[in-house]
Formats: sequence, structure tokens, C-alpha cells
Amino acid sequence: MDNLHTLKINEIFYSIQGESTNSGLPCVFVRLTYCNLRCVYCDTEYAFFDGTDMTIDEILAEVNKYKCKLVEITGGEPLVQESVHTLMKNLCDLSYTVMIETGGSLPVEKIDKRVKIIMDLKTPYSKMENKNRYENINYLKPTDEVKFVIGNREDYEWSKTIIEKYDLTGRVLQVLFSPVFDVIENIDLAKWILDDNLNVRFQIQLHKYIWHPETRGV
Repeated sequence: MDNLHTLKINEIFYSIQGESTNSGLPCVFVRLTYCNLRCVYCDTEYAFFDGTDMTIDEILAEVNKYKCKLVEITGGEPLVQESVHTLMKNLCDLSYTVMIETGGSLPVEKIDKRVKIIMDLKTPYSKMENKNRYENINYLKPTDEVKFVIGNREDYEWSKTIIEKYDLTGRVLQVLFSPVFDVIENIDLAKWILDDNLNVRFQIQLHKYIWHPETRGV
């Protein structure tokens, strides 16, 4: 197969968007195989290696079956595979609303400007903090979003520092704070945000409350 026009796909499925400002909306997810990070709380380890080679046309045909115009490209880490840029361009050309969720460790400047970037800056709890590519922030658009997955109070304070240092609330559409599932209490993170009058969006992984937390393909 031509590597410029194929991707290794872990799964394509139709579900409820569980995170971001589009939370709650029906969405088609295209989960790519491979990841260059190993976050301690990762809930998609099955995407590290398992997948099927698909052409761009095959992926587009599968996405089209669901008759839904909101599409998220995710992983793993979707930017590991270079031809993801071709896929995103083609989806945008077909008038899909496209999002990409990336761990923030790989360059984002080549991403089609029509695509909403949801960039996950890795906190100390993840053990991947040293992989953050902070120069990516310079390429974020006002329509993009930055996510912090919070595992403890140290993560929370660290995230506040990063937000201020890079003026994230003034740079992107939304800053998202998400508690690590089953590690800290939702109410604790909510209280910290309220106590500090912090201009961020508290979010939970909605899909884990609709379906069993370990259910795949949702």
C-alpha cells in the first residue's frame, strides 16, 4: 500500500462526544493506531499497536455510513502517522466539522486550519510532562482548545501556572480541566475551580458515565 494514502486504523465508531465544547453531540470517531507517549492513566492502550491498514477512501466511506458531520480524529496519538493530514484535508473538503485530539508532543503546525485542535498538555501526574512541545501553543487558533487532565492538587496548581504563563484563556476558545477517572473526585476539582474563580471548563468523560467505563467503541 502507498503509505501517503493509507493509515493504520484501530477503530471507527459512532458515539456521543464525551469531551470538549462539543460534549454531548453525536460524533464519528476515527481512532488511529500508535502512540509515542505512555501516560500512567491511559485508557486506550489497545490502540498502541492493534489496527488495520485502510486507504483514505476506505476511511471516508466508513465515516460516511453514519451520516454525521462531526468527526474526531483521535488515538493513540494521531499525529504519529503522516497521512493523517491527508485524511483531515479530505474530510474538511467534504464539509465535515473535524476535530483532532493530540497529546501535544508532536508538531501541530501542518494541521489543516479548518480543523479544531484539542491539545492535551501533559501534567506531572501523567509522567509525560517532559514530552510537552510548548512551541505548539504558538500555532493554536482562537477556535482551538487546550485540555489538562488533572490527577491531584499538584497537577491543578501546575496547570494554573501554565495557563498564566502562556495566556491560554486569552489565546484559545476554551481551556478544559478533566479529572483522571477514578483517581480524584469530581467534586474536589470542581471546588478548586470555583474557589479560584478559574476561567476554565470543568468536564468529565461523559461516555464513561453513559456506558461502562471499559466499554470500547463508544
